[in-house]
Amino acid sequence: GGRRWAAFFVPRAAAGRRVPPPHVHPFAIVMNLSSLGWDDFFASAFQSHASSGLLPARVAVEHRHACVLLSAAGDFTATCTGRLLHDTLDRSSLPAVGDWVAIQPRAGSARADGTAQADIHAVLPRRSAVSRGAPGGNHLIQVLAANIDTVFLVTGLDGNFNLRRIERLLTAARASGAQPVVVLNKADLHPDSRAAEASVKAVARTTPVAILSAACDPDLAPLEPWLLPGATVAFLGSSGVGKSTLINRLLGADRLATGTVSAAVGKGRHTTTRRELMVLPGGALVIDTPGLRELQLGEADDDDLASVFDDIAALAARCRFHDCAHEAEPGCAIRAALNDGTLDRSRWESYRKLCREQAYAARRVDLQLARASRDAWKKIHRAYRQRCQFERDSE
Repeated sequence: GGRRWAAFFVPRAAAGRRVPPPHVHPFAIVMNLSSLGWDDFFASAFQSHASSGLLPARVAVEHRHACVLLSAAGDFTATCTGRLLHDTLDRSSLPAVGDWVAIQPRAGSARADGTAQADIHAVLPRRSAVSRGAPGGNHLIQVLAANIDTVFLVTGLDGNFNLRRIERLLTAARASGAQPVVVLNKADLHPDSRAAEASVKAVARTTPVAILSAACDPDLAPLEPWLLPGATVAFLGSSGVGKSTLINRLLGADRLATGTVSAAVGKGRHTTTRRELMVLPGGALVIDTPGLRELQLGEADDDDLASVFDDIAALAARCRFHDCAHEAEPGCAIRAALNDGTLDRSRWESYRKLCREQAYAARRVDLQLARASRDAWKKIHRAYRQRCQFERDSE
């Protein structure tokens, strides 16, 4: 289990590399736990670690070999202990950006830049997490951001605008446990932005929709209701939708690189290359994520799909047969709605596609968990046999 992931978090002593400190806004140099999003939920989960003399810290940046942490005691560069790596069955359970962790600072490790080194002994339970199936078909779950209150699903009202992509983002967001908000950026580039907003509200259903232009609007007032002090928001969307531009506007400085969208294909290049938690001048915390070329459903289930497609779920409940396949069965409310135009056929096809992906992802995760459990028991039995052999040899 853990040995597989050790290469990702154990630093190479010979390399002599230093992990750069996180970008912290000048207005937020002095931090305390509550300003980092700490509350009773995490305090309760941390009680057993406090008795061991550990300190709480939050992951701001996740590098290949280490993490950059923010805490009330200052900033740390930290690596996971060998025991944590050994006891962890899969990569998704190791620290991700936004996670709260229990750390032990290393004595005498303070640096000139104000950071110090620490060891990560445990990852606290997550209240929410945006995840996806890791690219490459390796049957793993990738955590994009943890412990977020609101996830901004950003799409551009230019060549990027696609209702089916918004449905996919909504499904992933519903599975995260955070509140989704659809953000329609580049309103200045659409010939009828209000009509586009109405079409998004029709598929977003009860999810709030904010429309703005990061390049032209004097302020970003539509986002303010969710940017509360101590609240954590994450930006999610494909490349070129303007996530970095929006965050730069919120930060009040051009800290994140931005790029242009190709006129030929209507797609942007990756300008954000890592996930990072930053503190806004108003006290909210924001997690920037790289643009998504693909978003495979990670941990979405039937309830998440039903919440995004509640109109289809309501129609299915009216079918004559509870196990209706919505193909040729008599009394099928779905087929009737498709025939009379009440249900948009492209929305129905989008729902069916996401259902197939969700079912495949569930089977894939079950196989992964079964394999991890089998490997764990193999280690237990091997240790037991070795102990028995040692006792026999000692007699």
